[in-house]
Order: sequence, then structure tokens, then C-alpha cells
Amino acid sequence: METGYTHVYTGEGKGKTTCALGLALRAVGAGKRVFIGQFLKSDETSEIKALKEFLPMITVEQYGKNAEAGYEKAMSAILCGGYDVVILDEINTAVSKGFLSEQEEIALIDAKPKETELILTGRYATDSVIEKAGLVTEMRPVKHYFDKGVRARSGIEK
Repeated sequence: METGYTHVYTGEGKGKTTCALGLALRAVGAGKRVFIGQFLKSDETSEIKALKEFLPMITVEQYGKNAEAGYEKAMSAILCGGYDVVILDEINTAVSKGFLSEQEEIALIDAKPKETELILTGRYATDSVIEKAGLVTEMRPVKHYFDKGVRARSGIEK
């Protein structure tokens, strides 16, 4: 049985969700079962449409600002044994905005079975979450055309 790790993708730069979705794609290609829970998001972006239409082996749920319901679903996904990879998108941001407590996020990490890969995304990951993670990537902005007024484009940024 392989050891699963906790990954944190955080920072001010773009690409945290994209990185997590790339991992989901690799996991499915390797025959792994994937759960994606999105906090603070409720819009059907191009990637969510693609996941639902072309990759039915990935479970995707969006909680919007109903973070407590999302927390319960996330804990169930971690504990049920039905998923090899659990991605909790924007959970760090949900904690920073007070929709969830830092203790709740830590409880999710602590509940993770040894073999499960847990991915936590969003800006403002706390020091405690970073300390518990096995992998932390901080995205930092260097240059982005958004800064020149380019809006998010369908199929590229949304």
C-alpha cells in the first residue's frame, strides 16, 4: 500500500486549481478514484463541464459559501475509503475568510487515511496547514496579462 501525502497549493499567483486538476487527470489515468470539492465556487467553468461530461470517474461537488456542508462532505469523502485522491479546492481561502476554522481544516488532514492523497488549494494557507503538509507549492505572480485589463477567457482561464 502506497503512502499518500498532503499537498498544499497556495500563494497570490494563478494556477493553484489548475495544478490540482492536472493531478486529478494523472490520477484517473493511473486508475485512481478522485473526489473534488470546491469551496467558495458555484459557477460551472469549462473545467467543471469537462470533468462532468468526459470524466465521470471524478466526483465533483461545489459548495459555494455553504462551507459547513462542504466540510461534512469532504470529511465523508476522506473517511469513506472510496477515493484515492481528495482535492479540496479553495479550502485555504474559505478558512482565511472565516467560513471554516483552521481546526476544521487540520481535522481533515488528521483524518486522512495513510494511503489517501489530499490536496488543499487556495491563498493564505496557515502555518499549521503548511507544517502538516508533505508538499507545499507557493504560486507567486511574476507577470500576467490580467494586469493589462485582459479578462478571463473561456477555455483558458475559466
